[in-house]
Amino acid sequence: MKHTLSVLVEDEAGVLTRIAGLFARRGFNIESLAVGEAEQGGVSRITMVVPGDDRSIEQLTKQLYKLINVLKVQDITTKPCVERELMLLKVNATSSTRSEIIELSQVFRARVVDISEESLTLEVAGDPGKMVAIVQVLNKFGIREIARTGKISLTRDSGVNTEYLKSLETKA
Repeated sequence: MKHTLSVLVEDEAGVLTRIAGLFARRGFNIESLAVGEAEQGGVSRITMVVPGDDRSIEQLTKQLYKLINVLKVQDITTKPCVERELMLLKVNATSSTRSEIIELSQVFRARVVDISEESLTLEVAGDPGKMVAIVQVLNKFGIREIARTGKISLTRDSGVNTEYLKSLETKA
């Protein structure tokens, strides 16, 4: 199972290196990683997606707390969250396929950010599932390049679990 960890750290040089080293020593792969300033000055939030069972993630969390500069670690996998990711996607586009690609990109609320005779570059923001879906749809045109940020996530204070709501919609 993939776990999403939200880690608050002091914003100092070498913190990310120590965390990555811990993961490497334990044999964990970080599938997604995003780092940025948090709401408090001098503090950064690291959001990472890590595969593992509950027991191994619990052990990893204990090891993270032993590192200096780590302030708080939360496994937010099962909590109601708002999740977003950003992707830039360069796709082959000829004069005959350009309008179809633009039409498809509008379905995903993607923005065209660059255009040339041979390609279109799109900006897509949304949940990670949306990223997979647009890549699948545009694959038939030929994907030239993809650049993705890591997933960022904050827990929902409202407590509304949108994943639960989506599952109800698919059953109806």
